[in-house]
Amino acid sequence: MVVLSEHSEGSSSSSSTHKGHRYDVFLSFRGVDNRHFTTYLYKALMDAKITTFLDDEEIEIGEDLKPELESAIKVSRASIIMLSKSYATSTRCLDELVLILEQRMKSNHVVVPVFYHVEPTHARKQKSSFGDAMAKHRQRMEAETDANKRSKLAQKMEKWNRALVEVAGLKGKDINGRHEMEFIDEIVKDIHRRLRISSRSPLPQLMGMVYSIEFVTSWLKDASSHTTNILTILGIGGIGKTSLAKYIYGLHCHEFHTSSYIEDIGRRCRGKFSGLLDLQKQLCDDISKTSSMKFHDVSIYTSKIENLVARKKVFLVLDDIDSLDQLDALLGSKGFHPGSKVIITTKDTWLTESCALFKTNVKPKHTKHVLKGLYKIESQKLLCFHAFMSNNPKEGYEEVSENLVNYCEGHPMALKVLGRSLHNRDVPYWEWYIDRLKKENDSPINNVLRMSFDSLPSKHNKDMFKHIACFFVGVDRDVTETILQACGLETRTGFTNLIDRCLLSIGWDNELMMHQLVQDIGRFIVCEESPEKPWKRSRLWCHEDIFKVLEEKKSTRNLLGLALDMQRLEKEKLCASFELKTDALSDMDSLMLLQLNYVQINGSYENFPEELRWLCMHGFPLKSIPSDLPVENLVALDMSYSNIESFGIYYNNPQRLHKRQKLIGSCSKYKRLLGSLKILNLSFCEQLCSVGGFDELPALERLIVRNCIGLLEVCESIDQCFELVFVDLSYCIKLEKLPRSLGMLKKVKTLLLNGCHLGESRIKTRGMNSSALLKANNNGINTKTSSSAIIKAIPSDSKLFSLSLPKSLVKLSFENNNLSTESFPMDFSCLSMLKELCLDDNPIVSLPKCVRSLPRLKILSMRDCKKLTSVEHPPHTLTYLDLYFDSNNPLPLKVSFDPEMSPIHFSIDWKINAPSSFEFEGMVKIQPMAGVEENVMRSLGWNKLDLLSKRLLGSEESEIQMYYEFGIFSTIYGGQEMPNWITDRSMGPSISFSIPSSPDRFRGLNFFNDCTLQFREDNSFYFPIIIIRNITKNLTWIYTNYVYKVDVSGDCVIFLSHWMFGMNEMEGGDHVTITVSQKHYCIANQVTKECGVSFVFSDGDTNEEEEEDVLSYYKSWNHIIGGDLIGFQTTTGEYILNNMRFMSPDLVVSSLYRQFVGEDASYKEEEVSFRALSQRKSDILGNGQIKTWDQSQKSQEPKPSRTLEKLTSQGNIL
Repeated sequence: MVVLSEHSEGSSSSSSTHKGHRYDVFLSFRGVDNRHFTTYLYKALMDAKITTFLDDEEIEIGEDLKPELESAIKVSRASIIMLSKSYATSTRCLDELVLILEQRMKSNHVVVPVFYHVEPTHARKQKSSFGDAMAKHRQRMEAETDANKRSKLAQKMEKWNRALVEVAGLKGKDINGRHEMEFIDEIVKDIHRRLRISSRSPLPQLMGMVYSIEFVTSWLKDASSHTTNILTILGIGGIGKTSLAKYIYGLHCHEFHTSSYIEDIGRRCRGKFSGLLDLQKQLCDDISKTSSMKFHDVSIYTSKIENLVARKKVFLVLDDIDSLDQLDALLGSKGFHPGSKVIITTKDTWLTESCALFKTNVKPKHTKHVLKGLYKIESQKLLCFHAFMSNNPKEGYEEVSENLVNYCEGHPMALKVLGRSLHNRDVPYWEWYIDRLKKENDSPINNVLRMSFDSLPSKHNKDMFKHIACFFVGVDRDVTETILQACGLETRTGFTNLIDRCLLSIGWDNELMMHQLVQDIGRFIVCEESPEKPWKRSRLWCHEDIFKVLEEKKSTRNLLGLALDMQRLEKEKLCASFELKTDALSDMDSLMLLQLNYVQINGSYENFPEELRWLCMHGFPLKSIPSDLPVENLVALDMSYSNIESFGIYYNNPQRLHKRQKLIGSCSKYKRLLGSLKILNLSFCEQLCSVGGFDELPALERLIVRNCIGLLEVCESIDQCFELVFVDLSYCIKLEKLPRSLGMLKKVKTLLLNGCHLGESRIKTRGMNSSALLKANNNGINTKTSSSAIIKAIPSDSKLFSLSLPKSLVKLSFENNNLSTESFPMDFSCLSMLKELCLDDNPIVSLPKCVRSLPRLKILSMRDCKKLTSVEHPPHTLTYLDLYFDSNNPLPLKVSFDPEMSPIHFSIDWKINAPSSFEFEGMVKIQPMAGVEENVMRSLGWNKLDLLSKRLLGSEESEIQMYYEFGIFSTIYGGQEMPNWITDRSMGPSISFSIPSSPDRFRGLNFFNDCTLQFREDNSFYFPIIIIRNITKNLTWIYTNYVYKVDVSGDCVIFLSHWMFGMNEMEGGDHVTITVSQKHYCIANQVTKECGVSFVFSDGDTNEEEEEDVLSYYKSWNHIIGGDLIGFQTTTGEYILNNMRFMSPDLVVSSLYRQFVGEDASYKEEEVSFRALSQRKSDILGNGQIKTWDQSQKSQEPKPSRTLEKLTSQGNIL
């Protein structure tokens, strides 16, 4: 992610230094008939930074090879031989040819013959112009009177003849029928590839960038789009955007007709009045490959650029864009030639899609790639490389190195700059330097990061950034937004601008995240307000500054926020104790944000500032909130970890309320004391037993009372909180009941009741059992009646908790509540707005039926439900299903879906060993072979194998199983050799054959792999990779089994797979190869002894209208061969059939498959849209009896006695 050193990539180098070679290419040509072409070729090679030798002097017939030409050939890495009609007329050209071919034998000299309007056979057989030229040389030899000269000419003639035959036999390039410029471009690309020339400027060596390099390379190689492709590389300053873009450009620029790299655009535009014009001129010159006239009007250049990029495929890199004007001037608005690629690096996410190019009818395809820094191991290597010139810290430097790595948080530029600054310094200097970094703002890194802050468009945005940097990193975004809005800041655009500039990000749990260096920049900026006088600053967070201000009692009228956490200081042993006198706060008239965690406070709370919007006092020692605390303007109150016993003093103490009214003045309509409060957090208050007084909290939006283990009651007055949207009562384990009035609230979106012990004892009714209550409900209560009406209709001591839920809920969580399937009501339809439901860590056996009645459910989580065996037909609106659980003994599980389901993403436990029965409909099905119906066995052509009598795989614990996925059935069983009726066989790991022709329809094939196990440390057989290639139809499938391994006891096993194919994939006459590839970790332990195939055809005599196809259920799956496999297809055309694709969205192909698809291949689609059942009728679907075919005979089998039914009823596990 950062430059370590300058070096040449791979075997490429500048031509002057590559193993003594002076030139990349030597051009051998006869200028009489191809000088024009050769001149253009030479220019194209040089423009591509391929150093080329060309002798411009005219060659006279009979002239000997000059010493400088002989030397040039020897110091060149390659030669291009222009075999034209007059080439052989020159003895000098023929001498060059002989020497070039000698160099080819001696030093791997690359030779590229170009047949320029001549046939290779003319050179090989010396016909036509070559025959004429050689005849003239022969005549000249025979006419020579000097015997010595004649002998030398005869020897030369023999060498020339052999050379012409040899060069004609090499793979060359023929210009006949080709456009000359396209032909030249092809030659240049070939030289680039064969010499592995990446760039003439040394490529930066990148550390920790493997994934990013693969991602961008995959994007660059993807030719599936017919419009302009734009990739925006995003990240904070110094994170490695420029280094990555430069590296990719150097590797791949030669693959395009033309390319241009415009570096450091932002700085060049800011530093010079004509900066943008200079950049436009550079771009025009690079694309046109000529020096253009300079204009003084941006619009003229833009028009010229638009015309140039429309005519040819270009590769363009625009580095460090920081304004729309720059993008519009350099990209225009008319679009690029199809296949063009543009990489933009910027700190501002919004810029790319806001430019004029995206306002056209045909919008470019846009991809984003965000750089977030290095991992810790890579960070340490980078730091140590620059500090110690090694990958590890010197002895004694381990702790200071780790401290610096932690401080930099993976920021490459910081690691590089600081490492160089600390080179050859002792440990005390390191310690001093690290401490200084946190206090001073004079680092070059800070200057880079400061630019993003300076680019913020308004004072509101900058104030918001400073507030977050000082107080709100790690805090929930919605909470922070509410608080900052109350401080008068425009947060909606503020968050967008901060995120777009990579100054802020949002974590998976909605918390605000900021890089340590970025946070330090925000705090440094605040310190710059008054470096030596902290009391004049707008925000205080450093305990030393706060102690100084409070002790000296300086005026702090400008102070907006103050944060002091004594618990953290005590943990870090920075301060033993501190006592705050409340009168020290009396002068802070502007203070709106105050955090005093675990601070000992003395004095009257009337001295607290009245403008407070956020008050956070974790560890508050009193048992109740002080009555004299000014709270009129308070928006957020956080008293977590406090000793408070109850909340609601104003509600329960009318006298105190009356006293407080006098303090705030008399008025006809009194102002409620907590009338502005929107967020109340009382989490982890272990002494808290009741929460009430909600009628004094009319503005309350978020009630957070987590882990209050003594809480017994939440007051029914909660129905007065009309604005309430978020309620969290998780892990309040003694909470006896939920307020019945909760269901009357109309705006609650989120209700979290995790760990509240709402199990059988809580949910079962007291007056009647559940079934009786439900019967009463069905008989007497309309299910569409509001929840509050139902509450009144059911006795208060005999209600199900679910009937008290607000109808407005969007997210509901019952995690870890000991809920069984029977604990749930029959109907959840009243929760018509619910989109997210969490049932994690409950003893649920099957999906509760009420869940199916949720009409808008998008996310369903049932993680760690260790008794779960069935999830059948969840709502068809579902888009994410989480069934992951960590268990060494996975239970049989059946998951089935509605045919009309939405595309879904999911998470399941990817087991090394699968359970004996498991079905995730549409993805994988595993069942014991003993349970497979005879009809299915016969349809697969497996009836001859006598597998039904074999129940075990070598031991009692290893039951033979059948696996099904992607239209492929497979099994493994013990055996010394393949069945003798398999006649198509081949020794070793591959087999090649042709599909036999037949009047019946080809349905599929069986592939047998006889494997010997040796040198084993355990009893495991690891499933291999199977590659099937249809050479005729140019189709390839690469299959990896869902199961990682199985246990076997013998030394020989047969791996059998049946592949269902339709006519579009395979038919009679097609030439096919199948290869078995063992995974690298077991290649020495598993040896494929023999392969074999048999073929399956449909029986044309079967009445298809009468016989049901016993495989119809399997064929109804969506993601099978012949079905929807677009998410599994690579850019090179192969299909990689691995179910991990469903759970691992990515364009990058795993290294496991690179040997089969090539290093540059990527997936066509970033992710797979899973849909269990097909919407189509594939050509492999249909009815009809199946029969097998081998090369010797057709098998006559009886019709099946029964058919395979779809097993969709509850509890059926195959």
